[in-house]
Amino acid sequence: MPGEAAGWRPHRNRRFGGILGTVNPYLFVTGCTRSGTTLLQRMLDSHPSLAVSDDTRVVPRWVIRLNLGPESPLTDQMVDEIVGFRRFGGLGIDEPAARRLAVGAGTFAGFVRALFDEFARRSGKPLAGEKTPGYERYLPFLSRMFPDARFVNIVRDGRDVALSTLEWMTPERFLGRLALWNEEPVAMCALRWRRQVSAGEQGRSELGDDRCFLVRYEELAATPEPVLRSVAAFLDLPFNSSMVDFYKGRERRTPGLTSKDQWLPATSGLRNWRADLAPRDVQLFEALAGDLLVSLGYPLAEPEIPPEVSAVAERCERWWATEVERN
Repeated sequence: MPGEAAGWRPHRNRRFGGILGTVNPYLFVTGCTRSGTTLLQRMLDSHPSLAVSDDTRVVPRWVIRLNLGPESPLTDQMVDEIVGFRRFGGLGIDEPAARRLAVGAGTFAGFVRALFDEFARRSGKPLAGEKTPGYERYLPFLSRMFPDARFVNIVRDGRDVALSTLEWMTPERFLGRLALWNEEPVAMCALRWRRQVSAGEQGRSELGDDRCFLVRYEELAATPEPVLRSVAAFLDLPFNSSMVDFYKGRERRTPGLTSKDQWLPATSGLRNWRADLAPRDVQLFEALAGDLLVSLGYPLAEPEIPPEVSAVAERCERWWATEVERN
């Protein structure tokens, strides 16, 4: 097969009934923002047979909301939106080349496939995929649009996600633009985490284990090799040590950089909500998302929520339902 990377061989798989590695996008990596999606993307992108782009969002949200099917025709508006997105350049495909690919695509799905085929070719690898955290909410749609694709979903304790989000958030980002952010930021973190992760849980249930694989961030950070061996097996790829060593030669120890910008290896304990999240914030998070934490195996810290915190949680929940969920 043209463009095969060393060490990769297409083979038959009973789950999909064909030769694998001939259809891109091969993979979507999803998860709530600040849950380790970039860490996982970098690990998988380091595999010699798989290129994984970083949040280029080649399937725009407005296309998803139209609930199009795999045979939906490609329109000029779709092409303009995709190539005009500020992060499209992450694919390494210039606009003229992308528009040439659009000419013969015919359908929206065909155009996306052509883009990922080209991304794979330019990466010198046979397979290509995408990491976009927000796709966690749309797994059934992506599965219908790309019935050969696999999905790897990462989940992390939402209280650690909140800590990371509090450090990362700016007024330009989604939560930072919400009117309630300045008043109750941890509540906004809890509600966003609950919405994203609940959607991922539902999507995985619909897709089944043949299509979707769950990674726990805590396990990936603590013992990356066995977790990555399991992910590679799910993807029908041979494990390669480059996945664990993704950071080597890229570390940047400049003071003040985030762990992501430093290209740190998988590291446990970068966030510790038990030490760094105020007790009242833990109570508020668990009031809003405690049931989901428990269902995912994350024990609660607070057996009972004080009435005054419950009242704040109920107010934030009503605001979220009105201002976010209905829009």
